[in-house]
Amino acid sequence: MKLAKNTLIPAAACAALALTLTACAGGSSTQSAAKGSDGTPTVRIMVGGLDKQIYLPVMLAQKLGYYKAQGINVKLSDEPAGVEAETAMISGQIDAVVGFYDHNIDLQSKGKSTESVVQLLQAPGEVEMVRSNEASSIKSPADFSGKHLGVTGLGSSTNFLTEYLATKNGVKPGKATSVAVGAGSTFVAAMQNKQIDAGMTTEPTISMLEQKKLAQPLIDMRTAAGAKAALGGTYPASCLYMTTEYVQKNPATVQKLVNAYVETLKWIQTHTAAQIADKMPADYYSGVGKDVYTKALQNEKGMYSPTGLMPSDGAKTVLKVLSAFDPTVKGHTVDLSKTYTDDFVNKAK
Repeated sequence: MKLAKNTLIPAAACAALALTLTACAGGSSTQSAAKGSDGTPTVRIMVGGLDKQIYLPVMLAQKLGYYKAQGINVKLSDEPAGVEAETAMISGQIDAVVGFYDHNIDLQSKGKSTESVVQLLQAPGEVEMVRSNEASSIKSPADFSGKHLGVTGLGSSTNFLTEYLATKNGVKPGKATSVAVGAGSTFVAAMQNKQIDAGMTTEPTISMLEQKKLAQPLIDMRTAAGAKAALGGTYPASCLYMTTEYVQKNPATVQKLVNAYVETLKWIQTHTAAQIADKMPADYYSGVGKDVYTKALQNEKGMYSPTGLMPSDGAKTVLKVLSAFDPTVKGHTVDLSKTYTDDFVNKAK
């Protein structure tokens, strides 16, 4: 497997390069929502890994029939790394992304106007996993110097969080190497083949690594408490975000989408992990087995937002994290009020 590598700090520039190339290609995301022959609006949503539990509400909403109930046709597509999804949205290939909120801050610093319209997670759901035979030498992020660290993609949210943890713990720029390894089987293979010494991932990849005894947790951010301990505050993660222009042109369609997700978040709060797992496609847990998948879901069920609203300290925490290492964000005045809106959630029915 050929892996993309970069030193930790320059990796933040990868997303900027992708967006520059997109702009040169002349893509546009200014379209109004497409409509079918029956007048039903169609929304193309790309997800940074549909089978990841951090993005579970997206498929669950479909399985529960909530998109259809709202009178919208949602076309889902999959992309392992959120940075690729944001590039597809900016170029007009898709209408919306379900990915981490932090991309909206990063994009604004690069001159792009996007916003989160509903918050799906109130914690990242991420864990920094250390390869078992490296556990004695990597006891904290302060030991990242000289190590190869797995992330879903360069410029991804896992890359952002990895860079922050390294910087916060005194690792100087260029002393560690980020390696793009995706998630699931590709992440496991990278760990198994010793292409990475540690890496950031989510369920069910975490359980796959533990089943095979390949790695163990170092930093656990699957709960709000774990995220606060690692990042210094509430870190809102998965959300539905779009270009501001799309939101302004299609408020009725956006409201229908938000209605579906708010209803899904409420459903999660009132059902068990086993009941939720029963709704998911079997291939989502084929790598670990349904029992392990369900147990993992039970352990991190608290990461799902009960309301869909942005936590009061959430946006500020994310800005603080990005400002610690990303030179683009550091040197830019970010208007957080333009990176998200609670208006649609407050009107959700």
